[in-house]
Amino acid sequence: MLRHYNSLSVRRIYMSKHQEKPPPAVEFAPLASRFERRFLLGIGTASLVGVGANFGGITSFLLGFSPQTGRHLKLDVLYPIGGYTRCIDTNQGFEFIYPVNWVGDETVLYRAAGKAESERSLDPPPLTLSRRRNVNEPVVAFGPPGSTGELNVSVIVSPISPQFSMEALGGGQEVGEAVVGTVASRRGVKGTLIDWRLREDAVKYYEVEFRVESPSFGRHNVAVCCVRNATLYTLIAQAPESAWPSLKSHLYAIAHSFTLT
Repeated sequence: MLRHYNSLSVRRIYMSKHQEKPPPAVEFAPLASRFERRFLLGIGTASLVGVGANFGGITSFLLGFSPQTGRHLKLDVLYPIGGYTRCIDTNQGFEFIYPVNWVGDETVLYRAAGKAESERSLDPPPLTLSRRRNVNEPVVAFGPPGSTGELNVSVIVSPISPQFSMEALGGGQEVGEAVVGTVASRRGVKGTLIDWRLREDAVKYYEVEFRVESPSFGRHNVAVCCVRNATLYTLIAQAPESAWPSLKSHLYAIAHSFTLT
């Protein structure tokens, strides 16, 4: 029969058979065992600290092994996962991911800060702000730093009639044509619908891919439109047509991630 002995038992058995001082391997067995436990505990604690602080990018590296889990837990708000970070707008109730090296549009940020300050103030807002309330402007926008603005993603939130529904426009094809027609409504601008898809959870999300061209520019766009509580949400991710082949995976990822919260 096999018997298991711990390090202290081994030392006692040895001492009972040998009256002389045991060799170092037996003498320091208990100390080595405690040191090993403390060493492993220290490594584990250090790893947790590293994960919590994203030390040297270790958190993003580890989360990269299970991106779906990290994104489901919305850890990408704090730590980039797979090269993307998450924008969550709790005021408007939407979220999406975007490339980690993109930054917020300063004009949109300053406008939002000014609007928030005017709403907190006891004085009436300036006339310019009152006149611009009906203008559909992005509530958030992100793009590469120092870019011209041709490559970016933005979200517009617009109040609409409570009786309006996307289904009233028809199917996905009709919704896509309506989006393209709205974007390409300026003179000299041509819009071409390329593809569309529908995904659904609590609301229906119409994803529309289209091209916009004029004598001065050519852009490739992916838009997402949905309606909830008499509000139309529109995300538009755009890139120069010439750069589309290398950027389309990013724009697809952005569009597919857009959801209402």
